[in-house]
Amino acid sequence: MREPAWIGVDLGTQSVRSVLVDATGTVLARAARPLTSRRDGSRHEQDPREWFDTVEATLAEVSTPDVQGLTICSTSGTVLLTDADGNPTTAALMYDDARAAGYLERIVAADPARWAGAMQPTWALPKILWLLEQQDTERTSTHVSGSLRIAHSADVVASRLAGHPVATDTSHALKTGYDLVADRWPLEAFDALNLEPGLFPEVVLPGNELGQVSKAKAQVTGVPEGTPIYAGMTDGCAAQIAAGALAPGAWNSVLGTTLVLKGVSKELLQDPTGAVYSHRYPDGGWLPGGASNTGAGALTAMLPGADLDALGRQARELGPINAAIYPITGRGERFPFVAPKAERFQLGDLPDDLHSYAAVLQGVAFIEKLAFEHLASLGAEPVRSVSLTGGAVRSGYWNQLRADVLGVPVELPASPDPAYGMAVLAASAGTSVTRTAERMVRIDRVLEPRPQERLTTLYGQFVAELDRRGYRG
Repeated sequence: MREPAWIGVDLGTQSVRSVLVDATGTVLARAARPLTSRRDGSRHEQDPREWFDTVEATLAEVSTPDVQGLTICSTSGTVLLTDADGNPTTAALMYDDARAAGYLERIVAADPARWAGAMQPTWALPKILWLLEQQDTERTSTHVSGSLRIAHSADVVASRLAGHPVATDTSHALKTGYDLVADRWPLEAFDALNLEPGLFPEVVLPGNELGQVSKAKAQVTGVPEGTPIYAGMTDGCAAQIAAGALAPGAWNSVLGTTLVLKGVSKELLQDPTGAVYSHRYPDGGWLPGGASNTGAGALTAMLPGADLDALGRQARELGPINAAIYPITGRGERFPFVAPKAERFQLGDLPDDLHSYAAVLQGVAFIEKLAFEHLASLGAEPVRSVSLTGGAVRSGYWNQLRADVLGVPVELPASPDPAYGMAVLAASAGTSVTRTAERMVRIDRVLEPRPQERLTTLYGQFVAELDRRGYRG
């Protein structure tokens, strides 16, 4: 008999990635295709029609007759409008698109108790208001009352594979305004915003079946007709599953272009600043965390064309330096504090690219440490371990530096990508995600922290500078 396998799909910013995984967690196949984004100032969008071809191409590379199910994750807060059949009618406004920031005040005014301090300008709900008003202004042929629908990236692709519109999941619906505690759309608040209930999709927990792969898409992708399509999660949650950080005190830190932290708590953490938000965990409880605007993207922005691998090797010899950069590439921060006017700064002298590189690495590690301190202040359990995922894990020096700054062991999962996490979620098929991950997820290495007095002193100076500038309230 052939062994069962599951497919996870990660619909990301720069690419689509698909992975085929068996019941032991062994990766049987991988495939990736690039995606194109359009950026213009505060705007960042993608053409959703490009998703269809890229997803189908990657599925064709990894699929086998043994596939038992598939699950899709996508970027958190990316949203678009579709027609009643699930076909896109607008571009997709990406997770960091800030064109709708002016709508935030209106949203908060509609329900201050719900959204004051809890809604952020790049979340999906402000972008939905912008998209709908654009449709009204342009008088497009698709704008007929009741014909438009709101969808997230993963929803649109799942609908395409199933051949009909599907529900969304609680994870993607969070930044669209879904009330995770009451488990419903806040229709009273939406009414104050003149948002019709029919715009919003049904919402289910991750892991629920959304539909099945249609005959037409089975012929294109090679995924067997009738294969279940399960509700996914956002990419940060997907990476958390891939890291196996699914118990209180165990955290996942995703460091790519930006920095995202995810953990587990039995009770919902309340953050009056709005920096921390929580997804529902399919097994019960909550997944608290946040997403910073800092991250590895600062390296390419500040050191364009530099050989980052070579700088990483040199930084290992250099060791900790008496300098740090608050590594934000634009204006405004969202985690571990909310500061719309925050800008990059540096402490200490930076005589060359090597020192600038090292200062960025230290600055990101400091923001990471500050984030954990903020989470602890809200009642999160003390950090016991941190699993590292994201593109930055390629830097062995940076991994060890983060362990040293955090003062806790860091774990390097064998397959740390969101697509793998979605394969694990598909394999759980409505059963315990935690137990499925225990069976499938493997840790490749553990790095122990080393005392670094220089870093401890510099961290104190870094936090003091944040406070002096008023970024932390």
